[in-house]
Amino acid sequence: MNWKITFYSKKFKDQIRSFPIGIQTNLTYILELIMELGPDLGRPHTAPLGKGLFEIRAKGKEGIARSFFCTLRGKEIVILHSIIKKTPKAPKKDLALATKRMKEIKNG
Repeated sequence: MNWKITFYSKKFKDQIRSFPIGIQTNLTYILELIMELGPDLGRPHTAPLGKGLFEIRAKGKEGIARSFFCTLRGKEIVILHSIIKKTPKAPKKDLALATKRMKEIKNG
């Protein structure tokens, strides 16, 4: 059974479509791998962040993006938040937002 990918909201999904084309292409490629093989791809594609939160590590000639996600029962992942990286580490406010959304999703 393939994995299902959903997005936190339509507005958020549309935001990802505004990313530079190179990053979008790589992100799409990684999402296709996840649908086929599952979210545990490992680096350079995915990495655990702890407490049930994971990241997709997309790159393009225009830069680097991170998409934070969690897994749900039934082979489903939810993309919670995405950013274009401008610093070596993901900003704490972005991680906090992804964590907040993960708790909302998992608690109904």
